[in-house]
Amino acid sequence: MKLTDMSHDINEWFSGSGPLADIVISSRIRLARNLAGYKFLSRCSPAEKAEILNKLKDVLLSLELGDKVFYISVDKASDLNRDFLVERHLISRHHAHAKGPRGVVIARGEFFTAMINEEDHLRLQVLKTGFQLSQCAEQIDHIDDMVEQKVEYAFSPRYGHLTACPTNLGTGIRVSVMLHLPALKITGQIEKFFNAAKDMSLAVRGLFGEGTEAASDLYQISNQVTLGVSEQAIVSQFENTVIPEIVEYEKAAREHLLTKQVDTLDDKISRAMALLQGAHLISSHEALFLLSHLRLGINMHQRMGASTPAIKKLCALCGTGTDKALSIGTINRLFMLTLPAHLQLNHGTTLDPTHRDALRAQIIRSALDQDAPQKS
Repeated sequence: MKLTDMSHDINEWFSGSGPLADIVISSRIRLARNLAGYKFLSRCSPAEKAEILNKLKDVLLSLELGDKVFYISVDKASDLNRDFLVERHLISRHHAHAKGPRGVVIARGEFFTAMINEEDHLRLQVLKTGFQLSQCAEQIDHIDDMVEQKVEYAFSPRYGHLTACPTNLGTGIRVSVMLHLPALKITGQIEKFFNAAKDMSLAVRGLFGEGTEAASDLYQISNQVTLGVSEQAIVSQFENTVIPEIVEYEKAAREHLLTKQVDTLDDKISRAMALLQGAHLISSHEALFLLSHLRLGINMHQRMGASTPAIKKLCALCGTGTDKALSIGTINRLFMLTLPAHLQLNHGTTLDPTHRDALRAQIIRSALDQDAPQKS
């Protein structure tokens, strides 16, 4: 399968559907695993890395997942293709820029990926749209069991799964939920959220994981403790306490904007509409933040019945209630398809930053114009 076959649309887990999808973009569970009888990757020779890669690739390609899987050799991929895989959340930045033999196995629906020779020998992950952690846990447990029937994992009765980084010891699980939290940001409460997350031993990262900023008000919340607690307990904590509380905070902040700071809300939406409709050069960073404010306005109209002057104008622009409606799915699509690697793959050539900014602005203007109701 060619990456250009994937680059023209968004993956299913970013579709804007699923439970609590107005705030919860996606759910992900990742497992870190290493093979028994092999050194950690930092101590492996290129030949040993190649042996691990070939062994795990054969196992993963033989799995029955209900969807076809394919393999990409990350070390042989171009810089543009590696950047695309990172933007798609199919590999990590570390995996993209690491050294030596490494690859990724991907299900065609992109609900499952397996990074081989990232930090550990194997990183399995399952992604779903909206708030579906239990479903992710059930699916990845099944996949993990299928892999373990074919290989032996490095495991200690005392420490659990042995991993390259001590913070992953034990279950090796990383539960991660991507959230859209623009109201907490606009109302100045986001720092309180960061501090609360830190107190709960949670990691807060940006759109593309560790070391990235929170572009477009999108934040990834994940656990940091994996030793001494079961996978079920971690998933349960996120599902029943952590994420519901954050969702309620964001809902309260949206209600506050609607009742106490409506001018601020309308200003954000109006400025976003004006700039996105009129800009001829727009950076990826700016586009993500402006699209975030449109997403907030559409969600507040759909979920809360909000009808401020700016939201009314947005609804008129979007054709809300018609077959030309600019949906949350459309906003999510623009989020992803205007990222640098997506732009260049779909354009068919590499572009300098200025030409990327011009193409991005053109795509967004066309999307807004196309979805607006036609005048008689």
